[in-house]
Parts: sequence; structure tokens; C-alpha cells
Amino acid sequence: MMTKPRGGRGGSRTMMLGTLLSLGCTLASPPRGAMPATGVLGGWIDATATLDPATTPVYEGDAPMVFRFLRDMRKGDVLTLSAYSLGAHSGTHIDAPMHFIRDGSSIDRVPIERLIGPARVVEIPDDVQAIDAAQLNRHQWRGAERLLFRTRSSARGWMRSPTFHRDFAYVSPDAAQLLADAGVQLIGIDYISAEQFGAPAPASHRILLGRGIPIVEGLLLEAVGPGDYELIVLPMKVAGHEGAPARAVMRRRGR
Repeated sequence: MMTKPRGGRGGSRTMMLGTLLSLGCTLASPPRGAMPATGVLGGWIDATATLDPATTPVYEGDAPMVFRFLRDMRKGDVLTLSAYSLGAHSGTHIDAPMHFIRDGSSIDRVPIERLIGPARVVEIPDDVQAIDAAQLNRHQWRGAERLLFRTRSSARGWMRSPTFHRDFAYVSPDAAQLLADAGVQLIGIDYISAEQFGAPAPASHRILLGRGIPIVEGLLLEAVGPGDYELIVLPMKVAGHEGAPARAVMRRRGR
């Protein structure tokens, strides 16, 4: 999201999806205030920011998160029942092409093959805000099917703070063009937008989404070092809309 108004193939992908389904909801996020776990259940790392108004940043001007109990057994009700209200780009989420491309695919039509498979984590120095072509080319990114950027946001714990920071690291249009031309399948970043705050136009989004490349934003990468991983990131299947919150898990390749 930006300023408002502003691997393996075939059988291995089937195996990975089966693993995710078997894990289900047992992949637990760390308790509030605790450092995230380095891995769970066979080396899988939960790279998802917990949706919690007390700990999760919301992009400036976006819809707030509101979670309430309609019924609560702790207060004598016979069951517990909740209602959620939040923006489509809350926490860890995926931007589908429809976000900035008029006739682009909605989130329910993003090919699942783009969301499951090998991914490379590239660590961007803390003093770098603009991930431009020159910065990108300082790293071994070519040949990676999916690229995830670990930036100053992870070093500073920004995806576990409700304060919105405008000076997050972002992908510059020239880097977005390089990535699109190289045929990268998916891009991810560790804050709630991959576009410069206050950018005059959503150029990086238009370049990537215009090529059908989904953008994962708001990843929790504090416990993730640079290197090659298997990635599974699946959004809520919402018909006809431009994005949705997602659950992201990953583990080192070669295990």
C-alpha cells in the first residue's frame, strides 16, 4: 500500500501447501512484548505481524483496526463470538494488481503459484531508506524467484509498534523496473508499504502490479536473516477486492 488519498515446482509446492494445512493455527505468534520465535515446527518461522490495535501500525489515513466481542464466556455467555473491522491492507497483507491497475486481478485471482516457493531475503542497511537500482545491485538478487527485503523496520521493531513511521525503507521505481524486467514472481517488504511515503505517484506499485507481481507488505522479519528460504504467504480469499491480510511462514532451504 502507498500514500492515500493520496522454487520448487509441482510436487514440492503441493508438499509445502500440505505442510501449511497440517500446521493450521498451531503456528503461534510471540506474546505481546516478547521477541519473535526463531522457528517453530520443523524450522518454520512465522513472518506474520499479529493484528492487534495495541501493537500493529496502521498506514496514515487507512481504516483503523477494531476487534470486539459480541459474546464472551468470561462474562457469563455460553460462547465466545467476535467481530472484526479493519482495512484490507492491515498488518501483513498482499497487494493484488487491482490495487493500482484499473483492470488488474483482484486478490482472489492472484495465482497461488506466485505465493508459494523459493524466496531470497536481502538485508538492506539501516541507513538506507530508498532501495534504488544501485542499492539493489549491491546484493545477490538475480536468479531469485521471490525477493523479500529486510530493512530498518525490522531492526527497529516497527511492525510491533502502533506508531506509524513515515521514514520507512521503500522500493524505488528504478529498482522496481529491474525486478519486473528480471521476471521476479513476488516482492515483499517488512513495513506496511513498499512505496515512498508521500510519493507524487505510485510508480513502483504500478510497475510491479502492472506485471502481475504481487507485493507482500508488513512482513515480520526480525527473526529472519538474509539467505534463501521456502515461502508460503496466503491471503484471505476475498472476492473482487484489491488486497487482503495474509499469513506468511518461511523456513531455510536445504533442511
